Amino acid sequence: MIKSMTGFGRGHEVLNGRDITVEIRSVNHRYYEFSSRLPRAYSFAEERLKSLLQGKISRGKVEVSVQVQNVTALSEKITANKEVIREYVEALREIKDELGLTDDLSLASVMRLPDAFTVVKAEADEEQLWEDLKTVAEQALVNFIRMRETEGARMKADISSRLSVIENNVNFVEERSPKIVEEYRKRLYDKMCEVLEGKIADENRILLEAGIFSEKTAVDEETVRLRSHIAQFREMLDSEEPIGRKLDFLVQEMNRETNTIGSKVQDIEVTKIVVDQKSEIEKIREQIQNIE
Repeated sequence: MIKSMTGFGRGHEVLNGRDITVEIRSVNHRYYEFSSRLPRAYSFAEERLKSLLQGKISRGKVEVSVQVQNVTALSEKITANKEVIREYVEALREIKDELGLTDDLSLASVMRLPDAFTVVKAEADEEQLWEDLKTVAEQALVNFIRMRETEGARMKADISSRLSVIENNVNFVEERSPKIVEEYRKRLYDKMCEVLEGKIADENRILLEAGIFSEKTAVDEETVRLRSHIAQFREMLDSEEPIGRKLDFLVQEMNRETNTIGSKVQDIEVTKIVVDQKSEIEKIREQIQNIE
C-alpha cells in the first residue's frame, strides 16, 4: 500500500499522573528528517523518539511535538529546615521579653521565615517517563500512518486512472503507425505521378522509399517499453515497500519514450496524443513527489 509523505497524527493519555499529548506531522522530503519540540524534562527521549518513528517512516520531513502536564504526579519535593526554624523561634522568644512583645508566633509566621523551607525538584524515573511517552507516541503514530495510507489510496486511484489513459494512447499510436506509412506511400505515389505527368510511377521505387520512411518512423520499441513501464508502475503501486524513488525513475523513462515517439512520428494525430500523454505523465510526477 502506497503512503503519502504528508500526514498528521495525535495521541493523548493520562498516565501515572501526567497528561501527555503527542502530535506528529510531516511534509515532503527526499529523505527522513526528524525534529522535535519536547519539555526540558523529556529531552533525554529525543533520540528514542527519532528511532521509534524511523522504524515506520522512511521518507518525509517529520516534526514531533510533546506536551506534558502534571495532574497528580509530584514534580517537586518540599523539605522543612527544622534547625533553621528552631533557631528563628528561639531568637524571637529571647527578644520577646526584652522588648515586651506579644507571643503570636504561628505556622503562617514560620512559613514566611527566610530559608525555612527548601524546594527540591523530585527525581524523575526516566524509564517510566519514556514508557509513558512511548505509549502515547505509538498511538499518535498509528493515527499518523492511517492518514498517510488514506491519502496514498487516493493518490493510487488517480495515478491508476492516468496510467489507463497513457495505455490507451499507446494503443492508438500502435494502430496509427501502419496507417501513417500507407498514407505516406500514397502521397509519394501521387506526387511521382504528377511529376511524370500522368505516367505510371515506379512501384518498386515507391515501396523502397516507403520502407525507408517506415524504418525511420517506427516506434515499436518505444511502445513496447512504455507498456513495460506501465506494468511495472502498476505492480509497484501494490507494493508494501517505499516506492517513491523507483516511481520517479519510471516516470522519467516514460517521458523519454514519449518524447522519442513525438520526434519520430510527424503526424498531427500522434502529435496530439504525445502532448496529451506528456500532460498525464507530468500529473503523475506531481503525485509521486508526495509518495513515501
